[in-house]
Amino acid sequence: MKILLIDCDTLRPDHLGCYGYPRPTSPFIDSIAQDGVRYNDYYCSDAPCLPSRAALVTGKFGIHTGVVGHGGTAADMRLDGTGRIMMDGNSRDNLPAVLKRYGMHTVSVSSFPERHGAWWFNAGFNECYNVGKRGLETADEVTPFALDWLACNKNKEDWFMHVHYWDPHTPYRTPLEEGNPFEDMPLPQEKWMNEDILNEHREKEVGPHSARELSMYDDAVTPRFPRQLGQIRTMKDYKKNMDDYDTGIWYMDKHIGKILEWLKAEGIYEETAIIVTADHGESLGELGEYDEHGSADYSTTHIPMIIKWPGAAKNAVSNGLHYNLDLLPTLKELLGPLPAHNISEKIVGIFEEPKYDGISYAETLKEGKDGGREYLVVSQCAHVCQRSVRFEDWMYIRNYHDGYHLHPEEMLFNITEDPYELHDLAKEKPELCHKGTYLLDKWYTENMKKMVHRCQTDPLWTVLAEGGPFHCKGHLPEYIKRLNETGRSWAAEELEKRHPEI
Repeated sequence: MKILLIDCDTLRPDHLGCYGYPRPTSPFIDSIAQDGVRYNDYYCSDAPCLPSRAALVTGKFGIHTGVVGHGGTAADMRLDGTGRIMMDGNSRDNLPAVLKRYGMHTVSVSSFPERHGAWWFNAGFNECYNVGKRGLETADEVTPFALDWLACNKNKEDWFMHVHYWDPHTPYRTPLEEGNPFEDMPLPQEKWMNEDILNEHREKEVGPHSARELSMYDDAVTPRFPRQLGQIRTMKDYKKNMDDYDTGIWYMDKHIGKILEWLKAEGIYEETAIIVTADHGESLGELGEYDEHGSADYSTTHIPMIIKWPGAAKNAVSNGLHYNLDLLPTLKELLGPLPAHNISEKIVGIFEEPKYDGISYAETLKEGKDGGREYLVVSQCAHVCQRSVRFEDWMYIRNYHDGYHLHPEEMLFNITEDPYELHDLAKEKPELCHKGTYLLDKWYTENMKKMVHRCQTDPLWTVLAEGGPFHCKGHLPEYIKRLNETGRSWAAEELEKRHPEI
């Protein structure tokens, strides 16, 4: 079996042609969707980058792995503790380790482990290739590693390759000589974003990556990344910013095409399973945030998932609710029973089937059905502390730390009618907020009962106890100064009231 997992950082599904985007950003990804199944309601359980990939490879929620943030205790995978055997649980039961037990040679092309100090991500891979720029590389620097490995291993029958592209992630870095393929194309987003909304964002929305602070807490720009703006002042700026995001997707897609062309030239495209997904989406104006994935909202947690599987459904769509952590048990079901344990496995302690939080959706892939869960709970503790519930038409967001955005304690959006999250209906629909609270408490209770060690705490509360989200620590005094200097003293006063500990 040959499996190619294309991991596209910061990719919104609604910016892909196969998800209805009118701009030609993704012809090669779209072609994969035509040959497979596209999942419309797919989410990362824990955002952003580090917690999301922890959930992906372990098949477990951040509340169980312990990884929910980008710094502090909650950025490290929990240890197995007294029950640890010769192989720890991650290197024994994670995604690449399991595929290795199916007899696949596993390889990763990614700088993610170095960028986040997440060396556990490499567990289970036979080979790891680090481009060496900690996530600032471009697609033309990633693809040669993948093509070289494929060329050198063309005769291998069974392999799993993880290829990680960063191009849609800020700072936008597509080489300038590629130009702007969307310069003469109108913005589809203008159906919801306009000058009035942008001006309101500039005057009333504050916090890191607001319209006046694209560089997190200020508007700094650097010649190293000439495509990246420091502020969005006008709709012309907004279009340039969106063009550069789309150009990053287009450039990445072009390089994905080089891999697809190689597979077809070698005559192995049809027999290769191809998975295209992302770690998280991106806010491009939603909740007044730009160029960031700093919330547990729809724009950040909603991700693409496209699977082309030999012998499975083609050009099909699934509308059921799924998590990224559901992929691991899905692959296990598709691949069938694991081979019998050999003597060396018994020595290191591979005896029992691991307990995953993920639920297989293999049937949706085989038959193109919806399937899915009744509701999802998604988390963000790196930029804010939020847990949100995705149910029916709704996204209910609970704020535990506002990340200096001045969000209310709870928010509610009808994402079917309002996917750009313009209208917070929490005050108008308290009964739906109550339902969201009930589902959140139900999820929390069920998952706290599953803790391996009952003394373990919810890592969200660990983040709060350690001073709040990593990307907030130490920034508020200078940001309050900036707010006062830029005519937003009202926001400075409110932040000082909300966060008197600073």
